[in-house]
Amino acid sequence: NPNSEAVWLAAAKLEWETGELERARVLLSRARDRAPSGRVFMKSALLERNCQNYKQALQLIQEGTQLYPTYAKPYMMGGQIASSIIKNLDQARDYYERGLKSCPDNSTLWILASQLEEEYGKNIPKARSILELARLKNPKQPILWLQAVRLERRHSSQNNEKKYETLLARALQECPTSGILLKESILLASTRIEKKSKSAHAIQTCPDDPHVIAAVALLFASERKVQKARKWYDRAIVLDPDNGDTWAMYYAFEINNSQDKKQKEDIETKCQQAEPKHGELWCSIRKQVPNERKSTLEVMKLVAEHIIQQLKPVLSEKVV
Repeated sequence: NPNSEAVWLAAAKLEWETGELERARVLLSRARDRAPSGRVFMKSALLERNCQNYKQALQLIQEGTQLYPTYAKPYMMGGQIASSIIKNLDQARDYYERGLKSCPDNSTLWILASQLEEEYGKNIPKARSILELARLKNPKQPILWLQAVRLERRHSSQNNEKKYETLLARALQECPTSGILLKESILLASTRIEKKSKSAHAIQTCPDDPHVIAAVALLFASERKVQKARKWYDRAIVLDPDNGDTWAMYYAFEINNSQDKKQKEDIETKCQQAEPKHGELWCSIRKQVPNERKSTLEVMKLVAEHIIQQLKPVLSEKVV
């Protein structure tokens, strides 16, 4: 079918993956003529970005957003190219602002706009106000609450060190059954007793939520209860095999706690079979240009390395 978006994109992907970039470029150009869509323009821009043709990538993004203004991903890509590669803060702001006018219910755009002000603009009040407006326009969205809590925690001081705890309590009032918020409450608990209490509440509230189950596994790991941790990690990946973060957490746990080579190999095999596509940390590492063509196993190992560094303070706590 010459008008099939899927056929054109599959053909371009095949050429791209075998290193035939010019052929992929020609196919994507034909796709824009014969089966145009927001996704086709986004993939076209992605190819040019990966080839470091940033001007051409931004031109394709501009065309795509004019033709398909409610397709959010090109705004995200444009903002990220402008902020992290071209270092043009105003241009990045423009992409996110236009995106939010057309896609006000897209949580990722709100988060990226807030992160732009925090990381590049060094404007914490503005980053905070963007997330506040996002929650006003999109109530009961746990991910927006989670980002707000993390923003306050990153910038806590003696004067407002409890602000993120208050915000998390408000978040759980609005979204009491959110697995990601319950998980965060466990991770942010300051004492082992409090962590156990938060874990018990989370399990009672959401007994089959994979985020909660993974947080409990991490608690057992920090207590050196290897078999219990392994059991809970197994349960978490069964509940949500598409979450790459959980696979990487499990792998990092085995690296830290086991000399059993077979156990690590088993996780490697199962993760490759599952081919996870989601996970906050997984996606952030997978989407980095040098990693986009890496295998599932290679990405899992990269994410696991990152997690090991993140968890050093947790895993080095004295067990009491």
